[in-house]
Amino acid sequence: MTATNNQVAEANVKYLVNVTGQTVPAGYSCPPEYKQTEVGMIPIDWDCCAIGDFNPFVTSGSRGWASFYASHGNIFVRITNMSRESIYLDMTETKFVLLPHQSSEGKRTSLENGDILVSITADIGICSYVDGRLEKPAFINQHVALVRFDKNEIDSKYVAYFLSSENVQKLFKGAADQGAKAGMNLDAVRKIKTAIPSKLEQTAIANALSDADALINELEKLIAKKQAIKTATMQQLLTGRTRLPQFALREDGTPKAYKQSELGKIPEDWEVFAIRDLGDIVTGGTPSTSVIEYWNGDIPWITPSDINDSKDISNGERAISSLGLKSLRELPANTVLVTCIASIGKNAVLRKIGACNQQINAVIPRKTVNTDFLFYAIEQSKERLKASAGITATPIISKALFGEFLLVAPDIREQTAIATILSDMDEEIQTLQKRLAKTCQIKQGMMQELLTGRIRLISGKLTVESGK
Repeated sequence: MTATNNQVAEANVKYLVNVTGQTVPAGYSCPPEYKQTEVGMIPIDWDCCAIGDFNPFVTSGSRGWASFYASHGNIFVRITNMSRESIYLDMTETKFVLLPHQSSEGKRTSLENGDILVSITADIGICSYVDGRLEKPAFINQHVALVRFDKNEIDSKYVAYFLSSENVQKLFKGAADQGAKAGMNLDAVRKIKTAIPSKLEQTAIANALSDADALINELEKLIAKKQAIKTATMQQLLTGRTRLPQFALREDGTPKAYKQSELGKIPEDWEVFAIRDLGDIVTGGTPSTSVIEYWNGDIPWITPSDINDSKDISNGERAISSLGLKSLRELPANTVLVTCIASIGKNAVLRKIGACNQQINAVIPRKTVNTDFLFYAIEQSKERLKASAGITATPIISKALFGEFLLVAPDIREQTAIATILSDMDEEIQTLQKRLAKTCQIKQGMMQELLTGRIRLISGKLTVESGK
């Protein structure tokens, strides 16, 4: 339903909250270029329509597919292949079905390029777009609805982006939060409202957002490639299988050989060390929560949840005071942190003076040990560290067992050279990750502006409407 500017201005309500999540103060008047609708404020030349107004083909998959599951065959798309973060399907985990020849259910639920998929049970409202990246034939189950528009009337990719926009998704997620039985039938799918500009503008918006998605996809692939290269480099350099040129030869110019050790073959000038030989080990603790003065200071207190994929860490979710720090063992800057209870092997380098809790063993490296090399050596040995955990209800590596854990290392000069190479690779990956995060933010901003008509795409030229 469309409300005139005067009706909106005269509304005696504190707020009007519409489908796009906009909050409109009472007495607000739409700019002359816009109108208020059930999907929010949109340009006057856009329409507010239900999906069913365009008489699309709408169906869902049927039950009973289990008997057709196979190790190969035709792709079977499920909700697990759909994501709220992207309109494109993620077929990392692919299931297959083999249908009988001329199956009527297979024909009805067979996907085509341009189809829109909407999850309709439990986690409702996840929207995906089918394109040439999905091999055909492909089918859906009963938890997914298929919407197929007349391509001459509607650019379905535009609709997929609109239904995937942040504010629309908030509504779907709110409905899904009602409980495990939350769901939508096909009539409800047909009644979903969308903002519809001209076909030309639909395509222009969809193309602009597709370009942003393409850039995001390329950055993700580049990051994955760089991470794979770093992993391979770690395997070679941290085991001595590949030597840096300046360390590969003896004084007489002959190549250095290898020797047997407790950890297999290692370079002749490397040694096996227990972690306790590489640094002082400190098991963290928790200041008394009943002493208010111990908390809410500016000194980082690190727990396992604060340790993620980044090597360096300077702050945790909680901080303690200098008084709180006195109740624990102070950790100097450049201490290596390793989780040793439950989620074993997460590690980071604490770059500030601070402390950690009792689920972490901290290693304060000796002067003969490069901090970053020690971090990478532990990272490289993570799976072996996990395997050494005690067999209890909760996996745990005691301070004593952790101290006995073996690593191989060269002298400090080669440690530093190796750590420098790996740190440079990490820095490059982090730069790309920041660029990816920024690009994702830009795309979200584009969606908010383009899908509400606050920014218009006309004849390929980006124009900003007045009145905002």
